[in-house]
Amino acid sequence: MADYETFQHDVLVIGAGGAGLRAAIEASAAGVSVGLVCKSLLGKAHTVMAEGGIAAALANVDDRDNWKVHFADTMRGGQYVNQWRMAELHAREAPDRVRELEAWGAVFDRTKDGRILQRNFGGHKYPRLAHVGDRTGLEMIRTLQDHGVHQGIEVYMEHTILALLKDGERVVGAFGYERERGRFRIFRAKAIVLATGGIGRAYKITSNSWESTGDGLALGYEAGAELIDMEFVQFHPTGMIWPPSVMGILVTEGVRGEGGILTNKEGRRFMFEAIPENYKAQTADNEEEGWRYCQGDKNARRPPELLTRDHVARCIVREIKEGRGSPHGGVYLDIAWIKQKLPNAFDYIKRKLPSMYHQFKQLADIDITEQPMEVGPTTHYAMGGIHVDPDTQMSRVPGLFAAGECAAGINGANRLGGNSLSDIVVFGKRAGEFAAKFAKENSLGKIEQDKIDILARETLAPFERSAEENPYTVQRDLQEVMQADVGIVRTESEMKSALEHLKTLGERANRAGVTGHREFNPGWHTALDLQNLLTISKAIARAALERKESRGAQFREDYPNKDERFAKVNTMISKAPDGSMQIRLEPLPEMPDYLKQVIEEMK
Repeated sequence: MADYETFQHDVLVIGAGGAGLRAAIEASAAGVSVGLVCKSLLGKAHTVMAEGGIAAALANVDDRDNWKVHFADTMRGGQYVNQWRMAELHAREAPDRVRELEAWGAVFDRTKDGRILQRNFGGHKYPRLAHVGDRTGLEMIRTLQDHGVHQGIEVYMEHTILALLKDGERVVGAFGYERERGRFRIFRAKAIVLATGGIGRAYKITSNSWESTGDGLALGYEAGAELIDMEFVQFHPTGMIWPPSVMGILVTEGVRGEGGILTNKEGRRFMFEAIPENYKAQTADNEEEGWRYCQGDKNARRPPELLTRDHVARCIVREIKEGRGSPHGGVYLDIAWIKQKLPNAFDYIKRKLPSMYHQFKQLADIDITEQPMEVGPTTHYAMGGIHVDPDTQMSRVPGLFAAGECAAGINGANRLGGNSLSDIVVFGKRAGEFAAKFAKENSLGKIEQDKIDILARETLAPFERSAEENPYTVQRDLQEVMQADVGIVRTESEMKSALEHLKTLGERANRAGVTGHREFNPGWHTALDLQNLLTISKAIARAALERKESRGAQFREDYPNKDERFAKVNTMISKAPDGSMQIRLEPLPEMPDYLKQVIEEMK
């Protein structure tokens, strides 16, 4: 190991978004040495793109809200295949995590009497999202970084981790490289927290930034951790679709929470035509009542635009497929219409949605106070990820923890908007706490030089190949396969075709060569990312094939209804000793009576 620079910490956190920062802060507060590795620059994590707010039952706007209602909403949104213990912990602890952010300096929007303001969001019964205009994630990252900088955390920016190192069954370190110069690094640690975010870059149209290539999920899978619920990929209903240079960029649900409506090319609010039976009692069937709800009327029912994301996305796809879409293949999202209701609509929109106003003005030359936006579904969030213990966040690999989007369980078949930001701080804290505890109880493990040498040779292999296969071309083709065959609407034949294509793409990836040298070489970085994208794409397709029903974010055109056989099971994926991908259905743990009673009461 003398050939490679080596760093040593009690706890190594991989990923510096909200979950990684919160884990690092908590571990450091426990008195252990913490290293924080991030793929890009500190402050560039994808959390900054979260706009609408952080969900927590503070009850500042509607005093009927409490953790039980939040728990029931989360379970219903997830179609009851959530890990109930994670959903319970999340609902109970989210308010404390929000107040903690406020104490650390987060500047939330305020009610008239000075409390944290909360807004409406899809699937939430009451106004529950604490927010900072439509820049909530950015404010959270700023707050966590400012607080974390004083904790003595060692930060390694622009580093990519390529493999986790094990001593027997236990994880004892990580092997990676520094992206700018291409130098290898070894990180020794007693415990590791994966907090690398999502998988959006497996798809052609996505709201996710370039970092979201499923690194943490693939690292965990290769090290022996199980993946759960990989079939459930959330397609956010509203991403920008025009011009092509901005395709997929998120248009926050906050636009609909503040009164924005969805219309087709005929000007009709099509969401009124497709309200599910189980939501009819809570959903307005006329424009006036929906508007009153957005303005805070506690007795009004929510507009249909605020139904769950999977439902809204499928309704938009239906309008487009049936020829009622906008000129560029989407539908219209209109907040400008509120001029009919508010004399100061221009100021209201700019105050409530400043980022959206500037985003459309600068990127599409559209003034959202005057014109509707063209939007369409965009790959947004992975409900699936590494299977963890609900209380400690440890995977089945001793010493390996996960938190945030790369962990799984809380969301079940579909995530409610705003739950991701509270998820990352609730379970980021828990992951850091229990990783520090594990580190205190264990010593550093042994790292084998020959394994490091093998990893180094494999990492440099693209330089030794001819450039007949371009890694960018392979990545583009993979994204198009996933978009076309494992997207919003799925069939068995298309997904089997996708798996065949993925097999071929794997062979092409193994032939992909790069030119130049290790310094400043994005082609090499792309070639290395391909293996993670292939692993994750295969897991999504395999899990989606296994679940022969439509539930939450998974819609099977060949199995359009829910099936009781799958009502209480999760798909579990693991790597077999022979290297093959194994999949099985595992029954959900039985929910305790007191939580069953909560769900019944909330109905």
